[in-house]
Amino acid sequence: MELAFIPSPAHGVVHLGPIPLRGYAFCIIIGVFVAVWYGNKRWIARGGGAGTVADIAVWAVPFGLIGGRLYHVITDYELYFTDGKDWVDAFKVWQGGLGIWGAIAFGALGAWIGCRRRGIALPAYADAIAPGIAFAQAIGRWGNWFNQELYGGPTTLPWGLKIDASHRPDTTPDLATYHPTFLYESLWCVGVALLVIWADRRFKLGHGRAFALYVAAYTVGRAWIEHMRVDYAHHILGMRLNDWTAIIVFAGAVVYLVLSARMRPGREETVEPVAALDGQADAQADAQADTADAAEPPADADATAKDLVKEPAADSAADAPDDPAEPSQEAEPAGDEPSKAAAGPAGGPAAS
Repeated sequence: MELAFIPSPAHGVVHLGPIPLRGYAFCIIIGVFVAVWYGNKRWIARGGGAGTVADIAVWAVPFGLIGGRLYHVITDYELYFTDGKDWVDAFKVWQGGLGIWGAIAFGALGAWIGCRRRGIALPAYADAIAPGIAFAQAIGRWGNWFNQELYGGPTTLPWGLKIDASHRPDTTPDLATYHPTFLYESLWCVGVALLVIWADRRFKLGHGRAFALYVAAYTVGRAWIEHMRVDYAHHILGMRLNDWTAIIVFAGAVVYLVLSARMRPGREETVEPVAALDGQADAQADAQADTADAAEPPADADATAKDLVKEPAADSAADAPDDPAEPSQEAEPAGDEPSKAAAGPAGGPAAS
């Protein structure tokens, strides 16, 4: 008897009238929203423009969904194209079945198209959104919980996942609890996102190396989690197909990390030319405005200067004599000098 376990939802879909609300679809949508939102924050911090990540995501997300579904259908074709199966089910993406390998590959193709249309280098964009993709995967994995799929082998651990009888493997119909590999991968993806964020801040990763680190770290976790799963899968040399895919992709990511660090060290100074030019234009406009403000004297200064010019003139007018025609007292003695000279000495008559 299990004393503790993780319960599974009784239903993976809730009907709002005629509209079905599927838990799997909600997890995917929320994951995409988080990836775009956080990628936009990182893009702006790198000098890019607001809204650029969302504009490119308009290309990347549909391509990613198509690629993820194609990978799943091709690698598990017997679920749709063998006797007794309905090939129309291959289009029912809401029932689950998105391969991350195809989603990333086709999503990168869509992102490349969007980047080319805006004149942006794909590696810089990939670095910005890498942690957001990991967070999106962590959220999206909970869609498997709603569908009661992609779990591991039987377990009696307290965090074992209880699976309904209709969703259990044919080999263990009487065992109720299994390893919640969806939860393991969700937690691993959160750790990958935090690792990329830390490494990017510590080492200033650029030219696609942050994205390569995300890929390498994710594939390590996917390899051991994939090994625990009990759902049907093709095997090559005794290993599941996704294990081989994880090994190959991991090797490619590590090679890219090494070569990129040698050939293009450092980080891009400009990630979005248009945003950089807009920023320079704004800076120049601000500088010109500051220069104009400094060259133009303030209105108070003009009034003060006019007052200073007027005051000396007013003082001069106040010092001037009230009646210019009135003779001054200092000029009166000068007018008496001729009469004194005519009187002669001692006041007598002048000599003839």
